[in-house]
Amino acid sequence: MIPVLLILLPLLTGLVTFFIKDEKTARSWALLASVATLAVSLLGLTVMNDDTHLSHKAQWLQTIGSSFSVKVDGMGQLLCLLTAISFPLIFVSTWHSQYKKANNFFALMLLGQAGLMGVFVAMDALLFYFFWELALIPMYFLASQWGGERRIKATFKFFIYTFVGSVLMLVGILYLQSQTPDHSFSLQSFYNLGLPVRTQSWVFWLFFVAFAVKMPVWPFHTWQPDAYEQSPTATTMVLSGIMVKMGLLGVIRWLLPVLPFASWQNGDTVMTMAVIGIVYASLIAIRSDDIKRLIAYSSIAHIGLMCMALFAENKSGMQGVMIQMFNHGINIIGLWIMVEVIERQYGTRKLSELGGLAQKAPVMAIFFVIVALANIALPLTNAFAGEFLMFNSLLSAKTSYLYAILFTVFAGMGIILAAVYTLNMIRKIFFGELTTVTANAQDIKLNEKLAMGVIVILIFWFGVYPQGLLNITDELSQVLVNKMDISHLLRKQ
Repeated sequence: MIPVLLILLPLLTGLVTFFIKDEKTARSWALLASVATLAVSLLGLTVMNDDTHLSHKAQWLQTIGSSFSVKVDGMGQLLCLLTAISFPLIFVSTWHSQYKKANNFFALMLLGQAGLMGVFVAMDALLFYFFWELALIPMYFLASQWGGERRIKATFKFFIYTFVGSVLMLVGILYLQSQTPDHSFSLQSFYNLGLPVRTQSWVFWLFFVAFAVKMPVWPFHTWQPDAYEQSPTATTMVLSGIMVKMGLLGVIRWLLPVLPFASWQNGDTVMTMAVIGIVYASLIAIRSDDIKRLIAYSSIAHIGLMCMALFAENKSGMQGVMIQMFNHGINIIGLWIMVEVIERQYGTRKLSELGGLAQKAPVMAIFFVIVALANIALPLTNAFAGEFLMFNSLLSAKTSYLYAILFTVFAGMGIILAAVYTLNMIRKIFFGELTTVTANAQDIKLNEKLAMGVIVILIFWFGVYPQGLLNITDELSQVLVNKMDISHLLRKQ
């Protein structure tokens, strides 16, 4: 019943929040609800970690072959834990932010969390699609109602991209269901299909475009920087830290094992798109003066590397991506918390208007530097192990040796460029002379220190001891790689 509780707790508490008119009460209720969800997630990792408690199946739309089938597997455990940790951190770090109709804001945040949990545990394709849409709808309203001056244009673009992707995925899901012997939407039925090569080739793109928009991968990325910039920072944390993982999970669970031959066949194309995105996004980040846009493009580069590692189609890449999804989420939320503090205190996000903050806000400087360096996978930080595994996977990718070398070299450029824009950002914000904007700066508040303290502990904990994450994902990653094996098909060619 753990996956059911992970969905129901934020769903029901979110609905209740709509009726809480007092802002302070609504804020406290949302925090309490998110902490309760975190407690359930930790129970599923520790005390109640057997199949009996981590899976549930009930009748839902039986006449069309769909059931309410949910399960917390290794990847689901990490993503549910990331979601459960993130929301209390978001609520605590933005405790002093003011919102019009705060009860609606917090209610939509909790409904978004329920949708995300559903995506991460769904083992039925129609149920997966239902939660996919449920997670997107609250984010649309959060961005359009509480965003910046250009929020309508940004959210409309976000809506069009995601709507088109969702429709394509729905067509793919319905087609696959029609090909199953029992006309079922279950994940296992999809795995057992064994579609002809020609059919796999066109169905692949129906799913991949939907997932590529969500990650996002170049050239499906253009909605992301505007949406991140114009959304309220709390919403941006959800979009960047958690929601992009929906696309990666979709590729891992619903694309690679279901359409293995097409995934191998199109692997070089997808990896080329991803590596272009890495270099392109990194170069734009170097030139960005707005901190939000810089971090947005940084996220595109990081997701590009994860996408490449998945299409390397080996266990090293699969496991590296699974643990990196968790670590990237923690790190990027830490960066967004710092952006929220800077924007709220100084009324600007422009690097050119900041400077010398280390003199006035040393605690902020320490936290920011740790999280920023973790984001570029400095050894002994949490992102190092996952990034090492992903680069290792590129060298042994299921492609030609020349392509493997080229992909690794160009992806490696992303690390160098990431160091350039990250160190440049740190220098411009915290060092040099104080400006008129930062002359009267103050250090971060207690609630922000608490949230950042938790993030820094997680960074060093999983940096020094990543084995805990590797243990959780080991079995699932091997099972999925086995399902992606097409050697028997190639021998028939």
